[in-house]
Amino acid sequence: MHEIVTLQLGQRANYLATHFWNLQESYFTYNDAEQSDIDHDVHFRPGVGADGSETYTPRTVIYDLKGGFGTLRRYNALYELTEDSTAGQGLWDGKEIIQKQNPIQQSEYQKSLDLGTPAPRLTSESVRYWSDYNRVYYHPRSIVQLNEYELNSQTMPFEDWNVGEELFKDLDKEHDLLDRDLRPLLEKCDHLRALQLFSGSDDAWGGFAAQYMERLRDEFGKKSIWFWAIEDGTRTQRQHQSKKDTNKARSLYSIVPQASLYAPIIDLPKKTPDYLNVDRQSEWQKTALIASAIESVTLPSRLRPYQHFEASLAGEDGTHTIFELQSSINKNTIGDGHHKEPSSEDEPLKAKTEFDIDFAYDGEYSDGAHIFNQVQVTRGDEMERSSESAEDRDIGHIRKVRRYNSESMLQSFHAPLRLPILDSFPHDMFPNPDAGTGVNVFSALTASTRTSQKIKALAATAARSLSVDEREALVNGLGEIREFYETGWSSGSDDEDD
Repeated sequence: MHEIVTLQLGQRANYLATHFWNLQESYFTYNDAEQSDIDHDVHFRPGVGADGSETYTPRTVIYDLKGGFGTLRRYNALYELTEDSTAGQGLWDGKEIIQKQNPIQQSEYQKSLDLGTPAPRLTSESVRYWSDYNRVYYHPRSIVQLNEYELNSQTMPFEDWNVGEELFKDLDKEHDLLDRDLRPLLEKCDHLRALQLFSGSDDAWGGFAAQYMERLRDEFGKKSIWFWAIEDGTRTQRQHQSKKDTNKARSLYSIVPQASLYAPIIDLPKKTPDYLNVDRQSEWQKTALIASAIESVTLPSRLRPYQHFEASLAGEDGTHTIFELQSSINKNTIGDGHHKEPSSEDEPLKAKTEFDIDFAYDGEYSDGAHIFNQVQVTRGDEMERSSESAEDRDIGHIRKVRRYNSESMLQSFHAPLRLPILDSFPHDMFPNPDAGTGVNVFSALTASTRTSQKIKALAATAARSLSVDEREALVNGLGEIREFYETGWSSGSDDEDD
């Protein structure tokens, strides 16, 4: 068994991860004669509930600030018997005065799940927290509330990168977070395959995540660590935007050297195709679109037939670890004209540069970009396959041929499993999906020279906001990372200008 353990850091990350877990739950089969294409043990762990019954919960640790969990209880129906119903008196023998906050009312959607009745249609207005559309049970040890800061606080906002960095150091000094929160999950793994982190990168969670990543890399050596770096795509006042860009630069500088995959994700790109219907004011809707791409592009990591997804990410030499997340909705689902098929007999196994949705750089810097490595995943209806399909040939031989011909490294996967449209998902985001069948998705992770130009822009922004010592270390560090996305390729532009 090759397990993947997930860490969720912050409100936006939890909105995104909730969609991810809902999708994983939807793949479960309950008929002995029917086997799912998904190996559930990769992301879920078996256990025993309070009543002795077998349980199956996500291999994840969920961090959020005080007030960020909504109606989600640490002890749910599977484990509620283990919760103390009456708190002990302790050493105090005087009169107690108990003050309680008004409880958050459970959403109608959650009530319907508890009662087993048909779920009402969710809307942006009815989703107040990520727990409002959550469909899975979590182990009590997966829930970690950080009481030092409160969600959406105006007096102590959780925005500055250094604040998150200091919070992790303080908590880790007191509790050793890896031992307290992560070790119990790792002990339930037979063979840990990878660690996966969802986190904001342009606020204090970036600093928190950077410290966490440093500890993880020290602990797990060369183990694969995937980092999905969520960035707020909403434009704000210049001063606040400068702070966000500086936070992104710090996250990039600190986390990329520790990560096997670092994917910057704009929440939400300004450029989206006309066929999409997304409420840009709704975290629930925006992260649903992102989840459709992430869940699709990582699908090979949990499909039973595929075993070499991590090797595909490594490419030729493993030096390019910053990947652009891109996706398109297959034209077979939404009508002609929106998306070109990912491969055909005329174009066998070619790296693609045009996608309907660019989550990384929002279509910037795309002209003349050179692709170092690309992992393509198509899901849904079978497309025309060339005789040189990467799934049918020796991967090592394919890489040697591409390297000899100075071509981009490329691995292509296909799975017939469509992206399911659940009742927890925005019902009208994609146009007219077939009832009960979901939509076809073409997604990719791409390492290209576009990253060099993005790093250059971030370094210039951060340099104006930092002290002399910090500026020098950050700019030099980003420059070293940038070189990996220029080596062996020159477009004749002014890329070398400082």
